[in-house]
Amino acid sequence: MRYYLIAGEASGDLHGANLMRGILKADPEAQFRFWGGDKMAEAGGRNNLVKHYKETSFMGFTEVLKNLRTILGQIAFCRQDIEHHRPDLLILIDYAGFNLRIARFAHAAGIPVYYYIAPKVWAWKESRVKLLQRYVDRLFVIFPFEVPYFQRWGIDAIYEGNPLMDAIAARRDNLPSRETFLRDNALDDRPIIALLAGSRRSEIGYNLPFMVKLSRQFPQYQFVVAGVSWLDRSVYAPHLEGSDVRWVQDLTYELLSVSQAAVVTSGTATLETALIGTPEMVCYRRDLPSMLIGKMFLKIPYVSLVNLVLGREAVRELLQFQMNMKNATEELNAILPGGTKHNRMLADYAELREKMGAAGASERVGARMVEELRKTK
Repeated sequence: MRYYLIAGEASGDLHGANLMRGILKADPEAQFRFWGGDKMAEAGGRNNLVKHYKETSFMGFTEVLKNLRTILGQIAFCRQDIEHHRPDLLILIDYAGFNLRIARFAHAAGIPVYYYIAPKVWAWKESRVKLLQRYVDRLFVIFPFEVPYFQRWGIDAIYEGNPLMDAIAARRDNLPSRETFLRDNALDDRPIIALLAGSRRSEIGYNLPFMVKLSRQFPQYQFVVAGVSWLDRSVYAPHLEGSDVRWVQDLTYELLSVSQAAVVTSGTATLETALIGTPEMVCYRRDLPSMLIGKMFLKIPYVSLVNLVLGREAVRELLQFQMNMKNATEELNAILPGGTKHNRMLADYAELREKMGAAGASERVGARMVEELRKTK
């Protein structure tokens, strides 16, 4: 069968690639066409990649408004491409602003629509639930608390586990020793604190300068930025100039595994850090208009996925004006080995892993999608 997938950012590319491999196990003759990135291209063939998420990833109200014409053009092109290829199934991965518009189009065109990694309507824009009810045939969620939430809206959400467990399990056995990591990346022997400043240019601009200033309060540690390959080193370089902060590329899991603690922006990275077992604090800042508008609509008590899954503040969140040097210094001292919060956080992480379930989610979801689609054929 023919599958058309749409992912618009790095995390969607990772989970989309693993999902495609899961689909192939259940349907060895599967043919893919997709929007995504390099990982999906490895799984489904680079010649089947329509657009890379480098061209489609826009974040925050201000950034979206600036690029509105580009986004609308991409939506129109996507509709035409789907209409031309007429897939047996459209699989939408997160990326709600774009994907819900495509869901409406595909539904009207008679193409089955499955949504993987549901829009975070429990956090904000709850009105989008009605769009899911109308235009999505099957909803696959990745957090256990989402199942009862969607049931209240009459949607039978399917939970087969979280794909992050697969991504981490696939890498855990091959993570380097501390000595190897230090040698391969020309680092000194000081203990490491990881800096995960985001995966978008704008996030890095708002958050990395503060993280670099924080590093000067801890000269006994070496601070290392987890860079991503879709952003050139020149995006990071101006913020690192004149500092002792180092930089590595596409080694986030490896870096976290040898770090004593991490300073992380919000998003999937907070959950990845916790599942690997590195004590963390969340530091996140955006442009003021985006943060004010977001605060008006946000419906949840936390921004960290760790805290949302556990239902309490296991990880300290320093957002916007709370993100100051006094708060950050105190919190980082508390979560480092020997700190007042260190052992408690590790115990919370153990509870988190139990709640998230075992690896194999991508394969289970892929098989379930193929099974559900065959029922309609």
